[in-house]
Amino acid sequence: MEQPAWQYVSSAPGPSAVPAAARTLVIDLEGALLRSELLMEALFSSPARLLARFGAGGRPGVAALTDVLAQAEIDYAHLPYDPDVLNQALAARARGAKVYLLASRLPGHAAGIAAHLGFDGVVTPADHAAGELPFDRGTIDRIESRGGRNPGPKIWAKALRVYQYAKNTLVFVPALTAHQMNFATLGSAMLAFLAFSACASGAYLMNDLLDLAADRQHPTKRHRALAAGDLPISSALSAIPALWLFAVVAGLCISPLFLGVLGAYLVTTIAYSLALKRKMLVDIVTLAGLYTLRIVAGAVGVGVVLSEWLLIFSLFVFTSLALIKRFSELSMRESAGLADPSNRDYRVTDLQIIAAMAAASAMNAVTVFSLYVSSTAVTPLYSRPWMLWLLNPLLLYWFGRALMMAHRREMPDDPILYAFRDGPSRIAVAAMICIMLAAI
Repeated sequence: MEQPAWQYVSSAPGPSAVPAAARTLVIDLEGALLRSELLMEALFSSPARLLARFGAGGRPGVAALTDVLAQAEIDYAHLPYDPDVLNQALAARARGAKVYLLASRLPGHAAGIAAHLGFDGVVTPADHAAGELPFDRGTIDRIESRGGRNPGPKIWAKALRVYQYAKNTLVFVPALTAHQMNFATLGSAMLAFLAFSACASGAYLMNDLLDLAADRQHPTKRHRALAAGDLPISSALSAIPALWLFAVVAGLCISPLFLGVLGAYLVTTIAYSLALKRKMLVDIVTLAGLYTLRIVAGAVGVGVVLSEWLLIFSLFVFTSLALIKRFSELSMRESAGLADPSNRDYRVTDLQIIAAMAAASAMNAVTVFSLYVSSTAVTPLYSRPWMLWLLNPLLLYWFGRALMMAHRREMPDDPILYAFRDGPSRIAVAAMICIMLAAI
């Protein structure tokens, strides 16, 4: 069980020496009450707006940055407060005790937090040292920080989205479909998998930093490691360049061309996080392209020719899945009675058209696959190509089930992960693999 990063101390002579109403509770804001870093919260409250203000100020330097951060618009209501500390403070307040926050920086934001929580004010370490306190030192109870939080492996795995690495298995698809399965090919594909996983984890951390405010108002995303305060923002900032450096080194070990594809993936991911995800339908095309880019990278990494049939089929498949993802997010908001998302250019009233486009893309994918089976491209690869026709009903079943689950509000945020977790979907995918192996 994780130990709290704060401790309770009392400077009063005894629990019964001073009436409860006359006592004062002083709480360290950072490390005790706030499960995050106030300076970092100000920095990532609205990064684009803060950057614009800093650039317009014309005064470079730390002082100018501090002034800009002091004016940041922090949503005090959704900050990650420690529930145990907050409950102690509210209980003391209910008994008539005075409650103050001890803050060493950004006193304006500390005062805003104190006002939001109904506390009596803010004191600084300088006030403590000089004895200029608005209360008697002998009546103080204090909740103070014991140092920084140390996130464990589970928290890091959650923040890095290790479970999302299943998507990066797409780099193995070109080698599998080209029937080029040997030790050298598998080794290159595995290295490509690790490079994409590290690159994607860094991008997830960056995306979560940029979406802190929006995630904290989301019913499920508020539990993400950064949004919940389980992982310090400063730790994420240190991890991002380390992950991307590993991805670059791994990419260079494969080939410069693979590194170029990986760089295109990273640039597109950053553009998606900064701007493209807020553009209607542009985000869908971008997501589909990012999934397909993994397949392209797999072909480049193992040195096989990428089939145009596989490329077109993948684009339709991933466009459908991206649309299902948006449908699930919007339907969840509709069921919860929430307003339209602030960080997406969609409305709840768009649900029907999004569902129609998702179904159309899925059916187009099945059509493309049927045309592929009818073409001469299958003859060199399969001795029994007629067996591939058995994949069509399975594809129709899987897409139809995914659309039905999304319509019933039973689809999680990510339909690709749903394919790995849903029992009937796993059976359908396993049957597809068996049919393809039997057709060889």
